[in-house]
Amino acid sequence: MSYNWFDRHLKWIYTLPAVIFVLVMMLFPIIYTVRISFFEWSMSATTPPKWVGLDNYISLFLDSRFWNAVKSTFSFTIGALFIEVVLGVAIAVLLSREFRGKNIVKTIFLLPMVATPVAMGLVWLLIYEPTMGAANMMLKAMGFEPLLWLASPQQAIPSLVIVDVWQWTPMIALIVMAGISTLPTDPYEAADVDGASGWRKFISITLPLLKPTIMVAAMLRLIDVLKTFDIIYATTQGGPDLASETLNIYGYVLGFQYFKLGMASALLVLFFLLVMSLTLFMIWMRKRLEGTAS
Repeated sequence: MSYNWFDRHLKWIYTLPAVIFVLVMMLFPIIYTVRISFFEWSMSATTPPKWVGLDNYISLFLDSRFWNAVKSTFSFTIGALFIEVVLGVAIAVLLSREFRGKNIVKTIFLLPMVATPVAMGLVWLLIYEPTMGAANMMLKAMGFEPLLWLASPQQAIPSLVIVDVWQWTPMIALIVMAGISTLPTDPYEAADVDGASGWRKFISITLPLLKPTIMVAAMLRLIDVLKTFDIIYATTQGGPDLASETLNIYGYVLGFQYFKLGMASALLVLFFLLVMSLTLFMIWMRKRLEGTAS
């Protein structure tokens, strides 16, 4: 009897330890962070955490640096996500066609995505160097004035967007290429009979059918772009003049430079709710697009 029960539930018994481990690793940090957000604690062994209720959240909402971090986060996210989706779809359509050397081009194109973000941040820090960097040398060769790039408060976010676009556009293209490979051929054959141009087929057939796939790719990148830390910290550390300080960077500064663990935890709780809300919105949008497509 016991053997039959064990045999029937074998798949659950074998997977249960892994499920419990993943749940503990996910839930414990979240619960602990929420708990610490209601305390004032400097991570001192001699000073215990002091209950302050919602004071940390109130302090954040009254903190102009917090709102500056919100602005920088959304500026970076919107700029990077929009460009990556547009370029990713365009490149995916191009790479889905047959041409000589296609596999070599695809391999070269995917290389930035494989590189370590911190290492790439340091490389781009050298490229953006105002006096001897490759970026300004190219601008001078084309007859343009050199830029300050990461050293300018106005140019820091656009410069970081370029780095993120360079590294993560291949991810969007890869997902969209997978979607293109599953598209039905009947609508294209009918369009060829009607004499439709390539652009008309892309607008009327490819793009509508790819909307759910593009939404999935955009959702995955949205989560990653919002959480970007390594590239920003390796290049600007939130500067100059806090121009590129995102919520992740500010949370790090509060926790590990100012040792305000309560405020840092409150910021991360708000940040978690923001990411979760935007993700749920994207999932809802994807379901609507799938319903429209069907």
